[in-house]
Amino acid sequence: MDDDTVTPRELAERLRAGERLSVVDLRDRDEFETWHVDGPAVAATQVPESRFVQAEVTGGAADLVDGVPEPVVAVCGRGEASDYAAGLLREAGVDAVNLAGGMEAWARVLLAAPVPTDGPATVVQYQRPSSGCLGYLVHDGDRAAVVDPLRALADRYVADAAERGVEITYAVDTHVHADHVSGVRAVADETGAEPVLPEGATDRGLAFDATLVGDGDEVPVGDATLAAVHAPGHTSEMTAFRVDDAVLAGDSLFLDAVARPDLEATADPEAAAATLYETLHERLLALPDDALVAPGHYELDARPRTGDAYAATVGDLRESLPALAMDEAAFVDHVTGNLPAPPANHERIVAVNLGQEEAEDDVAFELELGPNNCAAG
Repeated sequence: MDDDTVTPRELAERLRAGERLSVVDLRDRDEFETWHVDGPAVAATQVPESRFVQAEVTGGAADLVDGVPEPVVAVCGRGEASDYAAGLLREAGVDAVNLAGGMEAWARVLLAAPVPTDGPATVVQYQRPSSGCLGYLVHDGDRAAVVDPLRALADRYVADAAERGVEITYAVDTHVHADHVSGVRAVADETGAEPVLPEGATDRGLAFDATLVGDGDEVPVGDATLAAVHAPGHTSEMTAFRVDDAVLAGDSLFLDAVARPDLEATADPEAAAATLYETLHERLLALPDDALVAPGHYELDARPRTGDAYAATVGDLRESLPALAMDEAAFVDHVTGNLPAPPANHERIVAVNLGQEEAEDDVAFELELGPNNCAAG
């Protein structure tokens, strides 16, 4: 980082570390309210670009951020208007930098963190701070599997695997995602890896060739395995994967919430919520208290809970999540009564992920911009 600019990766690392800073967003109010840079110690505010233009003529740029704690990061769509605004703020004596590349570049950041296990597998968690999406690389020996990869960042997993000296032999999805475009086929095309999806994906209209796994099936990764655990509720085919003493939980159990049950078009939300209750209590919470849950998403204002990874033990989650202490009726009411807006373009994203519809890379990238919204409130 120089005195004028912060790169998206640098900003992401600072936010993950819990650094306090303010974000001043120059985009339109609706864009800001839908999606903005966030973090556990971020104060975000929206100031229209037009007010900075006016301030250049009349002075008083510092007044636009009066009461906003420093340091300040100025943000816009592509990093141009915010560069201009950050310059005005610095001239007015404010500690301000520009987010290089703006929100478009922010959406391409992918951080990595180790997830500790007690067995042979090395597990790496990939974090997309623009949306809270989490994916994983599991490797042992010279073999690897990538789980829940993002299409927009498919080349990152491939490059990371090459740097680690391992070959990606499987590209795995835990379910048919509704919040982002899957990278399973992109990784498979680039590496020759075998695409793997839960067997229930066929009932949802899967339209491309993939290896299908059911409950108890294993995907070998060197001397380690990904053991499939059918975990329906969020979707009917949702499948978690045990890796040593950890579980890649997908969109079933998060660190701060449980999954929403309404993103599968043919599902009845109340029935799906009841299924999720059964999944959580009979499958995931039945794991040992020290089993580590590594979810498919995290809240943008959350802090990592296992080193730099967003993961927590079953015992910790049982104690910290109120929804897990509810009886079934209260749980169903809670889950179905606290539903945020669905992810943007979720119906089209599902169609793309099933292979029923194609989307060019730039279109796919635009489809998924914004928060994931896969958890119940």
